Amino acid sequence: MSRFHRVCAVVLGGLLLGGAVFAQDWPQWRGVNRDGKVTGFTAPQAWPKTLEQQWKVKVGAGDASPVLVGEKLYVFACQDDQEMIYCLSAKDGAALWVDKYPAPPVTGPASRHAGPRGTPAVAEGKVVTLGSTGIVSCIDAATGQVLWTKDEFPKQYPMFFTAMSPLIVDGLAIVQLGGKDQGGIIAYELATGNVKWRWLEEGPEYASPALMTVDGVKQLVTLTNKRVVGVSVADGKLLWSLPFVPEMRAYNAATPIIDGPTVIISGARRGTRAIYIERKGEVFLPREVWSNPDTAVQYNTPVLKDGLLYGLTDRGNLFCLNAKTGKTAWTDTAQTDRGGFCTLLDVGAALLALPGSGELIVFTPTDKAYTELARIKVADTPTYASPVIAGNRIFVKDQDSVTLWLLK
Repeated sequence: MSRFHRVCAVVLGGLLLGGAVFAQDWPQWRGVNRDGKVTGFTAPQAWPKTLEQQWKVKVGAGDASPVLVGEKLYVFACQDDQEMIYCLSAKDGAALWVDKYPAPPVTGPASRHAGPRGTPAVAEGKVVTLGSTGIVSCIDAATGQVLWTKDEFPKQYPMFFTAMSPLIVDGLAIVQLGGKDQGGIIAYELATGNVKWRWLEEGPEYASPALMTVDGVKQLVTLTNKRVVGVSVADGKLLWSLPFVPEMRAYNAATPIIDGPTVIISGARRGTRAIYIERKGEVFLPREVWSNPDTAVQYNTPVLKDGLLYGLTDRGNLFCLNAKTGKTAWTDTAQTDRGGFCTLLDVGAALLALPGSGELIVFTPTDKAYTELARIKVADTPTYASPVIAGNRIFVKDQDSVTLWLLK
């Protein structure tokens, strides 16, 4: 506790979410199943040109996405030389508690993205964060009390600092730590902070992991700085891997997409690939199903819907790709974001894209052609975090603030 100081802690009446998940919760990176799919949303008959602003709260810099559990919004950001985790009331933006700790500044070419990039994970009444330089924190979600912290690889992180979002599964908080020359994946016991297992063969790049189960074996699937790997959640054993080495100004930044026993990965200058994972005895064998060398992402993760993959190319164009064959169905001619930054969400009847411009793009999920339904301004400063959609509420983190917009 000596390195961490709670600004305030308010214990509210009622039960804090434990193991249960409510329909509109968004408790981690890309939602409940880390797949970008929003539940409990009813699309309007006609999308409006503007949204109603309910509240706006300044929280500090950072690209980490907010997460929503019950009526509590958890936001990870930085101010000056401190990383901060806020618990805000989703109703009015009031701070229920705030915790902060000293953190080395983001410097060099990455400094224009000054705050943390990793989205918090909330489960079993705890919040786990991973700061931009690799500091791991576990905090009581109700009170803001710091339960444990770790800094396994001091001063070791990727060139543009840590961007991985923690994952909580089976009582473990799993993170990718370290840098190019030293690092790996570590699973901490959520309750105690004790290390359950370590896999230290390769350091991270900027991607976050996903979960898949093949023949009853639960696996953590993620990109390192050289490969795509499947690691056993139970003991950290490497189950399979394939090379996926970034070239020139390309990076491993997209979360792997899981489609049953198939993993889809994408990276600039390497296209998009589908890999089928098969178990034979005690061995897992990865087999490439298809490869599309012409369509790839850079700083966004595509969303899979009804056998189709939607994303933003590394050149900044929205696209649709057939996830069974790998063939590109369409690519929009307009450049949405030159840097390839974008978040994509599946809200059922429509797809949402939020690029760095702060303009929410609504389009139809179809492989026939790009069909835009609306463009709605939701921020006046750059948006690199994913929005959170809950009912008719849209929570948006921009350069230094969080805003709640209402969809009428």
